[in-house]
Amino acid sequence: MFRSKLLKIFAALILLGVLGIVVYQIPAVNNRLFWRVQVAEAYVRGVIYPADQMPTPVVSVVKITPTPTLAPTPTATEPPGITPTVTATLVPTPTLAPLPSSIKLDPPTYELEDINNCGPATLTMYLRYYGWEGDQFSINKVIKPERADRNVNVDELAYYVKNFAGWLNVEYRVGGDLDTLKHLLAAGIPVMIEETFKMDKSYWPNDDLWAGHYLLLTGYNDDNKVFISQDAFYGANRLITYSDLDKQWQSFNRVYIMVFKADQTDTIKTILGDNWDVDKNRQHALDVAKAETQTTPQNAYSWFNLGSNLVYFERYDEAAQAYDTARDIGLPQRMLRYQFGPFIAYFNTNRIDDMMALVTYALERTPNSEEALLWKGWGLYRQGDKNGAVENFRKALEVNPGYQDALYALNYLGVQP
Repeated sequence: MFRSKLLKIFAALILLGVLGIVVYQIPAVNNRLFWRVQVAEAYVRGVIYPADQMPTPVVSVVKITPTPTLAPTPTATEPPGITPTVTATLVPTPTLAPLPSSIKLDPPTYELEDINNCGPATLTMYLRYYGWEGDQFSINKVIKPERADRNVNVDELAYYVKNFAGWLNVEYRVGGDLDTLKHLLAAGIPVMIEETFKMDKSYWPNDDLWAGHYLLLTGYNDDNKVFISQDAFYGANRLITYSDLDKQWQSFNRVYIMVFKADQTDTIKTILGDNWDVDKNRQHALDVAKAETQTTPQNAYSWFNLGSNLVYFERYDEAAQAYDTARDIGLPQRMLRYQFGPFIAYFNTNRIDDMMALVTYALERTPNSEEALLWKGWGLYRQGDKNGAVENFRKALEVNPGYQDALYALNYLGVQP
């Protein structure tokens, strides 16, 4: 009798579980509960894998078999998945007109971001400035098919503009200063930047509340020393001081995206000067980052930016040393959700133990990071575990089916996606 009751209870629980799964697939229910499920999963993961400081450097020498140098290159047909972001500053150009004391462009129709969707939502507002009629979900279908994906890279946003709003031009550079932003705004061109974002609640024990965020700038005022921003999380026409913007911008190497009409190209070139040339922009970024490590030697972002600039020039030994210093000083818990230069530097200097420690840490915070899954795959391959490598490359493709770097990795190993 007792056993019969237990079986009935067990069957009822299974039935409830199946019904719950079925009901969760209903779009309206899924949309309402999705974020709560994500929050619960993040908290449980934070209990299992406590959010301690990022692992400190462990120098290891590994004898390896030849493998390709993996510093990903954007392709013309698919969005690349890895962006070693770097920093630079505008070189003064004598042909620039004096800046007006204030500029206020007409803001586009506001778009409130979906969960972890500030990139597509902010790009939506940017494109609407030029008359585009889509929304963030139009963009998601192409560059963020998995709703739980926590990050969209700058080059993925640029890919969307080039391939799905091709009547507009797009460029991004790094290390822009406040005058660069002002000159672009004064020329009638809004600017999109990536910056530090402090969350208003914890998602796991000891959460440092640090995250990345995109903003669209549509004006400035020198009297009040503020920029006008369209913030997909907090609201339209929000003011941010010059000093706060620059401080928060540095953690993403002061990267800025410019979407513009073809007839504005010469204006952009004039404003950027030498920074129109990508290599010169990156070299200047390297000089700026190096100077900042001297003026603010305890600023981890200065060293991290230095490492990212060195990665661009394939100076991996120096880059790894710069990242070592940044890690010793201390980096935010979610840093490797957004920037992946350390994986590239440690892989190419054969410091696989260091790379795998960081990959493990990154996946504990963001288990569906396609970039971390990719580099875990390459680390396992270096360690002789081809099957494990293939498994992780395929997991990366589950998150982002168009992830070109994972497709390349599987092709390199001679296996099907």
